[in-house]
Amino acid sequence: MAPPIAIIGAGPLGLATALALSRRGQAVEIFDARSLAATQQDNRTLALSHGSRELLELLGAWPAALATPITHITISQQSGFARSQLSAAEQRLPALGYVLGASALHAALLRQVQAAGIPLHEETRLESSQPEAAYIELQLQHATSQARLLLRCEGFVPEQEATRIRDYDQHALLCRATPVAPHQNLAHERFTARGPIALLPFGQDYAVVWTVPAQEAEGLLTAPEAEWLGALNGALGGLATLNSISERAHHPLGLRMRREITAPRCVWLGNAAQTLHPVAGQGFNLALRDAWELADTLTGASDPGAPELLARYAARRKLDREGAAGFTDLLVRGFSTHNPLISGLRGAGLAALEVLPPLRHFVAKRMIYGARAWP
Repeated sequence: MAPPIAIIGAGPLGLATALALSRRGQAVEIFDARSLAATQQDNRTLALSHGSRELLELLGAWPAALATPITHITISQQSGFARSQLSAAEQRLPALGYVLGASALHAALLRQVQAAGIPLHEETRLESSQPEAAYIELQLQHATSQARLLLRCEGFVPEQEATRIRDYDQHALLCRATPVAPHQNLAHERFTARGPIALLPFGQDYAVVWTVPAQEAEGLLTAPEAEWLGALNGALGGLATLNSISERAHHPLGLRMRREITAPRCVWLGNAAQTLHPVAGQGFNLALRDAWELADTLTGASDPGAPELLARYAARRKLDREGAAGFTDLLVRGFSTHNPLISGLRGAGLAALEVLPPLRHFVAKRMIYGARAWP
């Protein structure tokens, strides 16, 4: 029997990739250096597009009861009066996106992986790999194995392997916050000169992603709750009023694009292929499209590690990856400048978005489905 496809990483992306490939007849197995219990302890909040919901439904892993729908998104800037709103009804969709705990998504995917009988090796670290003509040799923590293809679904892009690097000198401050008034499934993307703010409806609360200059992050993390809320509510300008917050966390922000997302019998997906700014919530949705496109490319392949197949996959992902990176980078840099000319252009752009339905449709479709409509 030919060796299977080996997937490194038992997080949501690794599990989704395994399911997508298995559904298309490919033999797969999953390895993770962590224990299975540790992979389930994920406190992140994910913003998923409607396109990602469609993909997860095809995999039988959409936890509908635990997902909070986003029916409207208001886009505004602090320095001007122009604003625009995207509506699910206008796009003829039940929701533009959804907010979901990563642990809930992981549990739904894990149930399907276990039901499909996909082997999952916990506490098994990949130490090194060596590609050969017909397989790739894997040196694991306690054994040696072979695979026809190695998929890296965890980790980030090392600086020495990146072709595009940008340090935004910003940190994302993360928390859950309780609004004074019900959010009514309305999300906010608020652009300020210090960085964007996202309010995402999550249960009865908002999941907050507040971007600030790196030098201010530590002070805000340790500030009294009243001081934090005062600064955040002030930046929101009355779009919403928050009156309590959960424990705060933060991480630095940047852009890194891997120079090559394939190598002999190896593919990098998700954050291992590209790390984006969280503005507009593109990162995990892009990762799921990586998985879907790879599974589609390898459908029916007797040798999933064949060079021509990996080259085809890389070519098919180029537009979506570069489009998402360019889109988020433009938003961050374009809305973070104090230049009055740029500020005027931003306001004109938001005004145009509000009065031109075809433009709203284009922006909404790009955020929901990426560079091409799928699945």
